[in-house]
Amino acid sequence: MERASWVSPLLMLLAAAGPLARAAPQVTCYFSRLLGFDDYIPAYAGASSDQLLTGVNFASAAAGIRDETGQQLGARISFGGQLQNYQSAVQQLVSILGDEDSAANHLRQCIFTVGMGSNDYLNNYFMPAVYPSSRQYTPEQYADVLIDQYSQQLRTLYNYGARKVALMGVGQVGCSPNELAQQSINGVTCVARINSAIRIFNRRLVALVDEFNTLPGAQFTYINAYGIFEDILRAPGAHGLTVTNRGCCGVGRNNGQVTCLPFQTPCANRNEYLFWDAFHPTEAANILVGRRAYSAALPSDVHPVDLRTLAQL
Repeated sequence: MERASWVSPLLMLLAAAGPLARAAPQVTCYFSRLLGFDDYIPAYAGASSDQLLTGVNFASAAAGIRDETGQQLGARISFGGQLQNYQSAVQQLVSILGDEDSAANHLRQCIFTVGMGSNDYLNNYFMPAVYPSSRQYTPEQYADVLIDQYSQQLRTLYNYGARKVALMGVGQVGCSPNELAQQSINGVTCVARINSAIRIFNRRLVALVDEFNTLPGAQFTYINAYGIFEDILRAPGAHGLTVTNRGCCGVGRNNGQVTCLPFQTPCANRNEYLFWDAFHPTEAANILVGRRAYSAALPSDVHPVDLRTLAQL
């Protein structure tokens, strides 16, 4: 696909590395190239002033909408913490550009990508031995709780200048090799109760996009990662894939019970695999999702616009 001939002055990434939503940073790397960027978006922690003017990455592995999500995995920066870092970055922009109006004008031209929610399910709701959330809430109630908090967090992002915002929906977590290994009866059939809960959240996220688009100047859009993965799984061969239920690298059933170990030899035909390991999609899969996020192949891929259109608004 031909790259855009113009460059958005700033690309901000706020995300979690979680199953299928873990694709968000890698997908962003792909469509950032389509937007005209030649390199990875640097991490905010070590970014220079010049880099801050062109785009930084606030993402943190295992992060969630809820502050406690992923705590069993160690230190991480929740979405709330990422927003605090973003607010600090905005203050730095004000100092660099000279005044708040200049910073606001700059931020209005930027594309923000946000991928959250996956860990709030896999590393919270569907981990009852560690978290009480599944005993406290039905799937519908939990989706409401997440969306209520997410709405407040996104309002902070908007209040601090974000106008063009792409929200990545949560993917088919119940189809990841880890969940297939643990809960699928045959190692192929996706885990319905997990995917059902994800769909509830995604439906509410689409409605949230519509709500935010009533705000002055707001241009929010939803990237339907769940639907894109569903389309790929429906006809993997049409997308160049032959293996969709196993990790290219890993241990145990579906190569999904333990993630890829140091010095372990991965599969030789990784471009034919949907998943790299127990959780993460391969580069080939990320390119497929990134391409359709940038330029929708189906009307259902995005709502209301793809990233190419968002950049031109």
